[in-house]
Amino acid sequence: MPEEPEVETDKLHEAIHEELAKEGGAFLKYVAISTALFAALASVAALRAAATVNEGLVLKTEAARIQSAASDQWAYYQAKGIKAAVQQASASAWEALGKAVPPEYESAAKRYADQQIAIRAAAQKLEEERDAKSKEADELLRRHHRFADAVALFQVAIALGAVAALTRMRLVWYGSLLLGIVGLAMFLAPM
Repeated sequence: MPEEPEVETDKLHEAIHEELAKEGGAFLKYVAISTALFAALASVAALRAAATVNEGLVLKTEAARIQSAASDQWAYYQAKGIKAAVQQASASAWEALGKAVPPEYESAAKRYADQQIAIRAAAQKLEEERDAKSKEADELLRRHHRFADAVALFQVAIALGAVAALTRMRLVWYGSLLLGIVGLAMFLAPM
């Protein structure tokens, strides 16, 4: 049995590691830099996604509150219409009896009809405000989806970067870069 191996494996092992470091060192640095950049961009995109969805939900809630106020106005409008109809029915009853209609019936019916005009205008104004808030909320929710999609692409790019670093496969890293660039384009796209 030989006492020592003929080839020193310690030196061979060191040489192999040095060659791997030379070969993959720069590649791994690039993978690490791109992955860190995608992680930072994913964080910013996630913050923007959260901010836009929160603002959109606040606007949707405000639109619902305004709709409730508009519904109240329309109910008030209907109540005034019913009061006017009651006054007109009372006047008709007087006419059916062949008697003169007391003037307060006609004046009350006219007053209620005039009030309905102002109430209708207020209800319609509230509905316009509701529609504007809802439209703005819808736009914010659309932006949220774009930011969320960018976050997803950044996360996949990060995962591919990790796979590329472990396997030292440049093609996988190129895929990571491509997805990261698409995510960046979605993130920076005009509103």
